[in-house]
Amino acid sequence: MLNNKVPEWFSTLSSEDMEFIKKFILGSGSLKEIAKLYGVSYPTVRLRLDKIIQNIELQEKEGSQLFSTFVMKLVIDDKIDLEVAKSIVDKYKESMEE
Repeated sequence: MLNNKVPEWFSTLSSEDMEFIKKFILGSGSLKEIAKLYGVSYPTVRLRLDKIIQNIELQEKEGSQLFSTFVMKLVIDDKIDLEVAKSIVDKYKESMEE
């Protein structure tokens, strides 16, 4: 089954980061192999991976905040009840943690 939906966090990555992730996956997640491939030290590769992780976490957090803001705007516009909005936001946050 083909999924044409690309996660928003993925589209914020640079082409170099996408290539790094591709090589990381193809290298079975071995940072030592990636270090050899790039000709750099293990700590350098670890730092690069940590920066990518931080970027993804930031994008996920911002996405969650955008969703919450949108739902609360629906409350302000009297489109949905406040309790319903709270339930929606709570469920969304739960699903993001899984």
